[in-house]
Amino acid sequence: MAEAADNQGAVPAPARRRWLRRAVVLLAGTPVLAALVYAPAPPAEAADAPVDVQLDTLAPTAPVKGDTLTISGTVVNNTREKISNAHVGLRVGSALGDRAAIDEVADRTAFRPGTDPAEIDSAYAAKIDSLPAKAGQAFTLKVPVNKLPLDKDGVYQLGVSLSGESGSRSYEQVLGIKRTFLPWQPEAASKRSHLAYAWPLISTTHLTAETGSDETQTPVFQDDNLADELKPGGRLEQMVTLGKELPITWVIDPDLLYTVDAMTKGYRVRTPDGRTVQGKNKAVAEQWLSSLESAVQGKKVVALPFADPDIASLAHRGKDVSGTLGQLRPATDKAKQAVETVLHVPASTGFSWPVDGAIDPSIVNVATSAGAHNVLTRSDSLRESGSLGYTPSAARPIGAGSTAVVADADLSTAFEGDMLGAGNSTLAVQRFLAHSLALNLQNTGEQHSFVVAPQRMPSSSQVQTMAAALRGLQSGRWTQPTDLEAAAAAKPDPGAATQVPGAGQYPDSLRKQELPVSAFEDIRTTQNTLDHFKVILSAPDRVEIPFGNTMNREMSSTWRGRPEEAKDYREQAQRYLLGLTEKVKVIPKSDATLSGHSATIPVTVQNSLVQDVHDLVLRVKSANPTRLMFGDSGTAQQEVTVQADHSQTLKFTANATASGPVEVSAQLFTKDGVPYGKERKFTVDATEITPTVMLVIAGGVLLLVLAGIKMYASRKRVAARAAAEEDTQPSDESPDTGPQSASGSGTGETVDR
Repeated sequence: MAEAADNQGAVPAPARRRWLRRAVVLLAGTPVLAALVYAPAPPAEAADAPVDVQLDTLAPTAPVKGDTLTISGTVVNNTREKISNAHVGLRVGSALGDRAAIDEVADRTAFRPGTDPAEIDSAYAAKIDSLPAKAGQAFTLKVPVNKLPLDKDGVYQLGVSLSGESGSRSYEQVLGIKRTFLPWQPEAASKRSHLAYAWPLISTTHLTAETGSDETQTPVFQDDNLADELKPGGRLEQMVTLGKELPITWVIDPDLLYTVDAMTKGYRVRTPDGRTVQGKNKAVAEQWLSSLESAVQGKKVVALPFADPDIASLAHRGKDVSGTLGQLRPATDKAKQAVETVLHVPASTGFSWPVDGAIDPSIVNVATSAGAHNVLTRSDSLRESGSLGYTPSAARPIGAGSTAVVADADLSTAFEGDMLGAGNSTLAVQRFLAHSLALNLQNTGEQHSFVVAPQRMPSSSQVQTMAAALRGLQSGRWTQPTDLEAAAAAKPDPGAATQVPGAGQYPDSLRKQELPVSAFEDIRTTQNTLDHFKVILSAPDRVEIPFGNTMNREMSSTWRGRPEEAKDYREQAQRYLLGLTEKVKVIPKSDATLSGHSATIPVTVQNSLVQDVHDLVLRVKSANPTRLMFGDSGTAQQEVTVQADHSQTLKFTANATASGPVEVSAQLFTKDGVPYGKERKFTVDATEITPTVMLVIAGGVLLLVLAGIKMYASRKRVAARAAAEEDTQPSDESPDTGPQSASGSGTGETVDR
């Protein structure tokens, strides 16, 4: 307590010692109370500070001579007691020796007497007469830089503390403190580090495999959420607006460009009830894409493989699933084309970026398998042994013509926390600037090149904080901007670590987030279905392109942490593809009856697609060729070509060799003999006509014919006889010729009958 009082301006020491002696005498009579008096106090770091000190702004972030440092913030009384006679003061320590010292200071929370520096001149303190319980009060400190104890170039600890009295402690004490850093390099250094900052334009998957039946194949989106990122104030809009003015390297997922470009041409959105409605953010997409095209002019652009595939998942879970690694090369080829087509600028496809820069030998092998010879990793993965004594340049040769581009972990993770609060943002900026200056102050005699690879999808507040940090470097007093390609090509430090860490060193936390083996098996199933489908199509690009892109998206690193959503996306794509394949089918056929020795059996193939199908074969097969045959065997087939939205009926001649029902199957096949669609079965009931039956029928017909001939001959004889008798009759008839007349009359009646 004496040490604390000496440092904090408490009551005079003699009076305090007398007060303590009286307290000890009074308490010593009670063992329990005596024990309380002599019990060791908890470590300062373990106790919650009575007052929370928040720093909202610090400007300028990297001052020079003649500047006035302005610090504003808020102090919050966390106790139930009023704080009085308080003030907010500034404490500036000596220059920190290295980067480890920066981290040690940043990790401290509570005040440490003797370790934390004393306050500067009290004339620059902010007085707070009273701070009620659970209340806060804003403050502002303004201090001319020349009043600060800054001598040599370096990183200085800056502490802002609140000191005062509380109801239970009527002497001044430090009740709360917040630490940050002040980089001090007033003049440009003779040797400045090169700094490459990767500026990632990546979003989650929004496009489905589904497209409209129109000529332009209007795309269908899962939702319209991407528009929120593109609108003014949105995450991606902020990245473009702020990135345009900063010295950065654009690192772009070409699928994002493809998706936004699709929005500009008109799109539809799937609703929860399965319908699709017209998308309403075409103008938003057009504006964002136009702004991006302007922002990238004159800047370096790195195109990741299409849809930003999860390299680590491919290496650990997917490489043993046939066909999986074959997806990487097309994804890389599509990347370059997409950037150059949409943004009209050249793009490098020479970089691969595993999640969080974590690598092992299998990840490196997969990452470089599609032509990307630069693997963007991080210093907390490819670690230094410590023998160098400084942070080496980013480029490290790792064999086989490949280079590990090692991003600095402290700089790269500086903005991963919650940056919504001004206090967090301010602290992150100052710590980033501190580390960047410390890197340049390393006593190596050589100029070094460093890389920053931040989180893949920073929030709007994180983007704004990143931009503030980069603006703090724009004076160029200790860094100068470079790009990723230049950093990868920089001369490596001879003693830098180049040994890729083993598989056992890959973080378990990242491994748990990888896509499972089943995901790659699902992708293989979709690919096999697509391969069998596209061979029958007259315009295969209409399905090959959207489904090829969809399978790339199914391997995206952005599915990490969202396993159920990833699974749903894969299943939806497969269901939609199967639905398309089922639009070409053999129409179910009812049973047929075959009467006679042979007959024609019709089978109909329907095509409900919007394009023609060809290179199909329809094969019919008798389950019992000894009773029902097609041609000379039990099987017959015909080639099939069906126009869009039409049906075609094919006729097969069947021969019955025995009576009775026979099952017949009808199946489509592709030209390479792979079954296509469902097999249809129906029954043909064949009735055989035997030789004996044929003889009986023929005999009956012959008897009928003979009877007819006999009747005809008989009638002909009767008619001839009657005619002869008529010729012999006298010409003048008398009344007594009656009998003869009767006889003639009878003969006539016989002929008529």
